[in-house]
Amino acid sequence: MAGKFELYQDKAGEYRFRLKAGNGEPILSSEGYKQKASAENGIASVRRNAPHDERYERKTTSSGKPMFNLKATNGQVIGTSESYSSEAARDNGIESVKKNAPEATLSDLTV
Repeated sequence: MAGKFELYQDKAGEYRFRLKAGNGEPILSSEGYKQKASAENGIASVRRNAPHDERYERKTTSSGKPMFNLKATNGQVIGTSESYSSEAARDNGIESVKKNAPEATLSDLTV
């Protein structure tokens, strides 16, 4: 099963998206956007930037867990991962985004 983007509205009314792997696990989440079109642009940016390893910022949370951000060419964060149990698990998450994002379907949960 291929990955998919889910576009949704949060409790504050902002538009967000998450990328799920083929197994249904979330692998990337966005910030909140005021406009639906901005969130859709964010999804397009993830599709374009996901294949490029240099766009991934490998980080550690304040509690010491590995995670990553996906950045656009302008350096802006366009997606953030969950925390992982190990650097190897984080690197597998990055590979999953690279594989799933470019061809992921879009499920619009706002309609």
